Amino acid sequence: MPDNFYGGLDFGTSGARISIINFHKELIYSNSVPYLCSFKNPNSWINSCEKLLECLPIEVKSNLQKLAISGTSGTLTASNLRGEPIGEAISYDQACNEHKILLESLTSGENHLRTPYSSLAKALKLIDKYGTNILLRHQSDWITGWFLKDWTYGEEGNNLKLGWDLKKESWPKSYLNTSWGKCLPQIIKSGKIIGQVNFDLAERFNLNKKLILISGTTDSNASVIAAGLGKEDGLTVLGTTIVVKKIIDNPIKKQGITNHRVNGNWICGGASNAGCGILSQFFSDLEIKELSRQINPSKNTSLNLLPLNSKGERFPVNDSNLQPILGPRPVSDSLYLHALFEGLAKIELKGWEKLGELTGSLPKKIITIGGGSKNPQWRKIREKIINIPIVSCKKTTSFGTAVLAMNSK
Repeated sequence: MPDNFYGGLDFGTSGARISIINFHKELIYSNSVPYLCSFKNPNSWINSCEKLLECLPIEVKSNLQKLAISGTSGTLTASNLRGEPIGEAISYDQACNEHKILLESLTSGENHLRTPYSSLAKALKLIDKYGTNILLRHQSDWITGWFLKDWTYGEEGNNLKLGWDLKKESWPKSYLNTSWGKCLPQIIKSGKIIGQVNFDLAERFNLNKKLILISGTTDSNASVIAAGLGKEDGLTVLGTTIVVKKIIDNPIKKQGITNHRVNGNWICGGASNAGCGILSQFFSDLEIKELSRQINPSKNTSLNLLPLNSKGERFPVNDSNLQPILGPRPVSDSLYLHALFEGLAKIELKGWEKLGELTGSLPKKIITIGGGSKNPQWRKIREKIINIPIVSCKKTTSFGTAVLAMNSK
């Protein structure tokens, strides 16, 4: 009798990845593809998704029972009522300062929503641009809708930056009399069954016609699941950006801090605009690998860089005007890469100090996931600067999303 399979699709900043597991949580298949067009173009997400579905082995497709989707937290797109995208999405790292007074009037006492990086700030911009006959959906919710051909739903964790209250399980009262309340999704908990894959889509890709779509999560929450985070652990996701997370007893409502429920635990975290994205502006993956071998992690460079991907920072400081410091650039490429690694490690340290100050403790060890976790020289530099033991997790975010699908009810 053939195995039943469970899938996780993760949509990052540069591309999409799929992981297929069996009931024993063994990885059966994985694949990744880059986006053809801009990350902000929702059609890029669908093109990469189609490629991944086409490449799936036929025995996997026909026995795929459940599928969940994770995506970048805080990337918001507008679509028409039929789910067709209107214009570009507003990405997680884009600040929207246009409606500051309205934003403040809607968010009394909710500091985490008052930042120009919140999805609410982005929603107000999209409503201003396209009117109220639209659907506002985060990346993974919109892609889940594409599979169902039904864009009614949104997953709780993806919608916290839009104002969803996890404890009250409701939108803020201030949204009740707005003309745009109808643009918001109907919220469903993470890991719950939403519905069956659209018949025509299943036919087109030879998928199991009884494939069930599960409400997904954010990319960093999927990383928490993949890493098997313990109560004394911290998690650093080293992707295009740096995300730090730890388990807490109660939610913390502070600017730049997100609170999620994952596997029954409260998880707090913060996401910087800095990360591996800045490295790829200067070096190819192969160059990073080769230059890293020339780095002596026990030595310090005398350079003090602030390697943001672009102007503006969300966490550990919230400043949409903060400028990157990327110079002076030394003649030696390996020395420059070393200095960039140091600058990123200092941002991560400040992130952990901020979480430590808010939660009363630092993690005993830091589990690292994402592309940057594979670099041993960077790990040693981070360990020296942060002064906490660091271990790498080889599992991917899409693996964590597949586990979420398998455990769904």
